[in-house]
Amino acid sequence: MDTVRRIEWVLAEALGEVDDPAAPSSLAAALKHAVFPGGARIRPRLCLAVAMACGDDCAPLSNATAAAIELMHCASLVHDDLPCFDNADTRRGQPSVHKAFGERLAVLAGDALIVLAYQTLSAQIHHRPERAKVLLRGLSQAVGMPGGIVAGQAWESESVVDLRQYQRAKTGALFAAACSLGAASSGEAPSAWEALGNWLGEAYQVADDIRDVAADAAELGKPVGQDLCHGRPSAVSTLGLSGALERFNHLMGQALASIPECRGAKALRALLRAESQRLIPSHMLAHPHSSIPSRASREAFSSTL
Repeated sequence: MDTVRRIEWVLAEALGEVDDPAAPSSLAAALKHAVFPGGARIRPRLCLAVAMACGDDCAPLSNATAAAIELMHCASLVHDDLPCFDNADTRRGQPSVHKAFGERLAVLAGDALIVLAYQTLSAQIHHRPERAKVLLRGLSQAVGMPGGIVAGQAWESESVVDLRQYQRAKTGALFAAACSLGAASSGEAPSAWEALGNWLGEAYQVADDIRDVAADAAELGKPVGQDLCHGRPSAVSTLGLSGALERFNHLMGQALASIPECRGAKALRALLRAESQRLIPSHMLAHPHSSIPSRASREAFSSTL
């Protein structure tokens, strides 16, 4: 079974576990709406790629770890789209959860997805109980205070924000968890993989900032212009568009260089190179006279990674 099918299968299994006739049907439907159809699933794909690079000696546990990370990500998107935050009408090309099911069910759906992440992971811990502490602690740190995605969301309510600290919490925390917990699920030391996750998390946030001003809603599957609208910290507002792209290129280069030597390193580098091409809006790369490097320049950069 390939990686994408593994992820979709285990997510479907997780949702199936809580889709009980005795449970509120609208909430169950809201959970499914939040998880399916998925986006790029880059976080669980990265988790499984690292697990496979480390030997993937317990597939049920690595599958559950990847699913838990994706469920946490989905929960954060549900909450991020709420009227009290972004008030976004769409997500992944369909109505956001609060638009489809109402604000109250959206809050509950986000909460339920957080709990489901722990349920999914804990259901497979018995395969390798000695790995429970590092996996559960790592997942909690990626979500909570002081440096998880909840803290990242909260930085948007502060009057003074360090851009890098904000990006590492809001986006980087789950990327760091995807890498370190992918290794931990296979019995390897997570610390050797944390740098990769940190670099990738910052790179993805910079890319998201670029896409927020340079992509269109149809391409992203969600509203654009949200950073400016909500006065959020942004690499584009701080560095300018061309500076933000240079920063993205630097971060991706650092990420690739940080991959520990292992039998799966080549495949992992190939995955990240492909992602670096996917993340920058195609129309930005098509205008050679814009302040953003042309496609040829980007491909030349990628060939050096």
